[in-house]
Amino acid sequence: MQTCIAQGADMKRAAAEIIREYGPFEDVDGVHGVTYDGSQVWFAGGHRLVAFDPDSGAPRRSIAVAANAGTAFDGRYIFQIDGSRIRKIDPQTGSVIAVIPAPGDGVSGMAWAEGTLWVARYRERKIYQIDAGTGEVLRTVESDRFVTGVTWTDGELWHGTWENDASELRRIDPHTGEVSMILEMPAGIGVSGLEAAGRDRFYCGGGKSGKVRAVRRPAGPA
Repeated sequence: MQTCIAQGADMKRAAAEIIREYGPFEDVDGVHGVTYDGSQVWFAGGHRLVAFDPDSGAPRRSIAVAANAGTAFDGRYIFQIDGSRIRKIDPQTGSVIAVIPAPGDGVSGMAWAEGTLWVARYRERKIYQIDAGTGEVLRTVESDRFVTGVTWTDGELWHGTWENDASELRRIDPHTGEVSMILEMPAGIGVSGLEAAGRDRFYCGGGKSGKVRAVRRPAGPA
């Protein structure tokens, strides 16, 4: 199934509100994928996954693994993109439990939702829903922007964009592809990874800045 993203007639647009900045963090080449396990934020830092406390901002631990793109958490395991592969990792031990194929090269963001993974291909401007066990593509959603991070929250699909030094957070309908809300990031601030946490915020990777930013999530439906 393939769906094209279009802007809805009632689409809302607003400036993104940055609540807090974390980092830059030591010994990372940039912040790529971002996820949240309920108590700590994890991000892909190039050659390792790093977890930090969102209250204090202090790093807690890390796992040595190639981590140059999207990251997702299913409630027990972390999924980490590595080129054309996705590794399933036990965060308690750092062990790789399984490896599945990614939906092509140039994959960027990733999210977990209802037993499947949603994976972005940056320059192809597409989001794929895939089987988390086999990598089989179940659905394809097209965008009109380069797609970075992807996240699900309260039945809403959001993704980040980063193109020509401009970044946005977009809420889209996963069935129709329609864009219902756009949050514009400040000039010069990009979004790499994206993760919703709780009811009021997103965690956004800041690429080579080495930072993670908390952005306020709008309340209620469009």
